[in-house]
Amino acid sequence: MTAPQAGANTGSPQVPRRVTLATGVVGGAVGALLGGGTGVVTVPILDRLTTLRRGAIHGTANLVNVAVAVVGAAVYELRGGHLDATAGAGLMVGGVLGAFFGARVAARAGDQALRAAFAVVLAVVAAELCLGAAGVGPSGGSPLLGAGPRHDVTVVVLLTVVIGVVVGAWSAAMGLGGGSLTVPVLILIFGVGPHTAEGTSLLVMLPNSIVASVQHLRQHTASPRLGAALACGAAPGALLGASAGLVLGDAVLGWVFGLFVLLIAAQQLARIRADRS
Repeated sequence: MTAPQAGANTGSPQVPRRVTLATGVVGGAVGALLGGGTGVVTVPILDRLTTLRRGAIHGTANLVNVAVAVVGAAVYELRGGHLDATAGAGLMVGGVLGAFFGARVAARAGDQALRAAFAVVLAVVAAELCLGAAGVGPSGGSPLLGAGPRHDVTVVVLLTVVIGVVVGAWSAAMGLGGGSLTVPVLILIFGVGPHTAEGTSLLVMLPNSIVASVQHLRQHTASPRLGAALACGAAPGALLGASAGLVLGDAVLGWVFGLFVLLIAAQQLARIRADRS
């Protein structure tokens, strides 16, 4: 059997259901493990296996991210993971606002521009997190925000709302769920530990992904049927990924996050080069 696709604006060849489910499982596991969405897995795979426009691929990834956010955040909460409610609240408010505009950006931007932005940002984030895991660079030392402002609720909320707008817009356009930005922001700026950062990121991702999904569906830049099929695999995958994330130590988690994201960035840059040749 095959997983059906969307209509005229997002049409593509059908993908075998077993491939769709496997992609969802891997995407959900990686997303929950790394505190983000499924985009680092689903976007490259859908780009290769379908003829969907890049914006529609990112939109479809947002639909899957809703399932990962629900399952991943629940696992972190129920199994003893820590969530930063203050920073999370500001990021959620800002993220909802940003997600609305980010979905519009995905609808208008060219495929190569989206792919380049996707790769460059991930490469920078990956390099910094790998350095941090090795004890070098900002994420390996003191947070960028001083102790006083970090403990001032008003400052934290206002700052995270602004950051949330940027993260929400970017994640809605890229289909990443925002974890590849939210986790580094929480670690580098606010000094939050990797496990707390990832659990908080999953919680923040839920409203962002819902708003982005609604907007993508309204503007026909997502495949609802393909998204639902991927989500069926992503839910159990997220359960496994979040559980594994809680077991790993902070340094190991930092290396896993950084190296994986670096690999995806390199893959996307190679794809850009191949398309130009």
